[in-house]
Amino acid sequence: MKTVLAIFSSLSGSQGNSSKLANEYLSKIESNDSVRVNRVDVAKLALPHLTGEEMQAWMTEASERNESQHALAKISDDIVEAVKAADEIVLAVPMYNFGIPSSLKAYFDRIARAGVTFKYTETGPVGLLENKSATVFAARGGVYAGSDFDTQTPYLKHFLNFVGISDVKFVYAEGLNMGEEQANKAFSEASEKIIELTNN
Repeated sequence: MKTVLAIFSSLSGSQGNSSKLANEYLSKIESNDSVRVNRVDVAKLALPHLTGEEMQAWMTEASERNESQHALAKISDDIVEAVKAADEIVLAVPMYNFGIPSSLKAYFDRIARAGVTFKYTETGPVGLLENKSATVFAARGGVYAGSDFDTQTPYLKHFLNFVGISDVKFVYAEGLNMGEEQANKAFSEASEKIIELTNN
């Protein structure tokens, strides 16, 4: 059984363009009985910004945590366990002000934990989330891929690589706010890419 963790981050929920792309992909792979998909909408999770108290809870031995620290550590522990259990991570990512949604950043902040999802060595950090892949569905109002305005692609690649996920694929739908013709073209090209990915 292949387990897929699908992470949605659009403020528009299932009506968001990135969500529509990811769901198009998921509907194709879910037709296979050997694939199980777990969905999480980080916009609805509304995780707070990471605090010093929460980080301190992680660094405190479980046997020495107080009740508050146990509760704080559990937020990250549950997220990390969901990621560890997945064979593939699907990310539905809209572009907000040239970056990823802050809700997704808050989620990522609970994943990157020294000694848990990566470790420091004499030659630098090493990711511990091995044998996983990631597929990113990026929806943008303008056309940014390959330009300095696209801070999402390098950030997502670097973050995923940092925790050990080096097999990362991107599906873009760009120029969605640049007229109906461009939007239709972008969705059509994204659909072709999805077919290509699901036929492999």
